[in-house]
Amino acid sequence: MQATVRSYDPVTHSGTVLLDDGVELPYDGAAFDRRLRLLRSGQRVRITVEGELSSARVTFLTVATLADPR
Repeated sequence: MQATVRSYDPVTHSGTVLLDDGVELPYDGAAFDRRLRLLRSGQRVRITVEGELSSARVTFLTVATLADPR
């Protein structure tokens, strides 16, 4: 699934992403792929989400153009 970065904290590697339908989901440092140095607002990312949309959490996040390491 793809999303757009809405916010990013370079210290904690956490923030929020917006899905294409406008739903905002948070992510924490554990979801951030440590191969990345930073993210920018508006950047397209690829994410993996667990749970129902009302309580969903992002479990993996990387830049949309990078290969998935899994």
